[in-house]
Amino acid sequence: MRHLSPRAAISGIGELKPQRRTDGVATMDLLMRVSAEAMADAEIGPEEVDGLLVAPQVGETPQHVPATVAEYFGMQPEMSNLVDLGGASGPGMIWRAAAAIAAGQCETVLCVIGNHRNPTPPRSPNRNPAREFDTPFGASGANTSYALLMQAHMAAHGCTAEDYAQIAAGSRANAQLNPMAIFFGQPAGVEEILASPMVASPLHLLEIVMPVAGADAVIVTTMERAARAPHKPVYLLGAGEKITHRAVSQAPDLTSGPLRPAMARALSQAGIAAADIDFLSFYDCYTIMVATTIEDAGLCAPGGFAAWLRDNGGMGPGARQPINTHGGQLGFGQPDLAGGMTHVVEAVRQIRGGTEGRQIEGCDTALVTGNGATMSEAVALVLGGTP
Repeated sequence: MRHLSPRAAISGIGELKPQRRTDGVATMDLLMRVSAEAMADAEIGPEEVDGLLVAPQVGETPQHVPATVAEYFGMQPEMSNLVDLGGASGPGMIWRAAAAIAAGQCETVLCVIGNHRNPTPPRSPNRNPAREFDTPFGASGANTSYALLMQAHMAAHGCTAEDYAQIAAGSRANAQLNPMAIFFGQPAGVEEILASPMVASPLHLLEIVMPVAGADAVIVTTMERAARAPHKPVYLLGAGEKITHRAVSQAPDLTSGPLRPAMARALSQAGIAAADIDFLSFYDCYTIMVATTIEDAGLCAPGGFAAWLRDNGGMGPGARQPINTHGGQLGFGQPDLAGGMTHVVEAVRQIRGGTEGRQIEGCDTALVTGNGATMSEAVALVLGGTP
């Protein structure tokens, strides 16, 4: 596979502090605020943005989402699209923006994603395999589905509850270095993780993300424009994407997922091995997601994630390969579909340098992953400070 020659770079980022609830606040307002922050970070005005990528859950409209957002923002983009990959939507936006720039359709793309958190009535179910084969047997919702994946992983490899709990504890420890994190000031060790209520065996409450309100935005632009931006450009060096199923009952494998080929493609395009990456920004809706991602990246053999983490020196900024230094979604919070974009934003911060209190020394490369549905939709990016 040929190496990807960088044609675009990230020049601006924005991120709102997560909130448990946002009664009276519209999603569009959150998107507007975080977009303004990203444009200010890149020192550009809205008139310079000619591309727009958004996610489907805007809340104010079920259709014509890009047009609705563009109208609200006062923009008339040359390229716009909807990216619907669940938690992988944020990373998926980045390579699509770079592809649109390389195709000459636009020069500067706003990638924005987020949602409010207000009481909403449940949606009417549609007929699909999940409704037909999963829900009638109790596999309804993410908690039970990811619990099934964790049970399968434990059974296949003999991993213990303590093994997975160290991921949640590491995330909470990293969150103590990030005042933006929802769990800042609330550390939790392995014993506390395992003492939390059992939600869906073997998943404990503190091994599951807390839904929060929030938003993230990223500016992707040409190499030339990025060079003129106020911050060090962060280049897209490689990307990979893979979808294998929707319902967990249809998964081809319960112990490994589509991130394996997605990461392999991204790393191959970048011409770098996973073991040589400086920062691992791994999607972490549940502890089992991080465990399988470590293994699927080829950092260790299947079932070896716990020993690898111990040899790695944990997950903090001082580890051999730090993981989720912003706290991950387990420590930072999951602002709906924007959860995946928080991993992109943290990777950009680390490569730029100067991330107070949690900076990784000499960080020049990051492997970012996004995950949608039940280990179903996968996107992997390799970002770097050197083209």
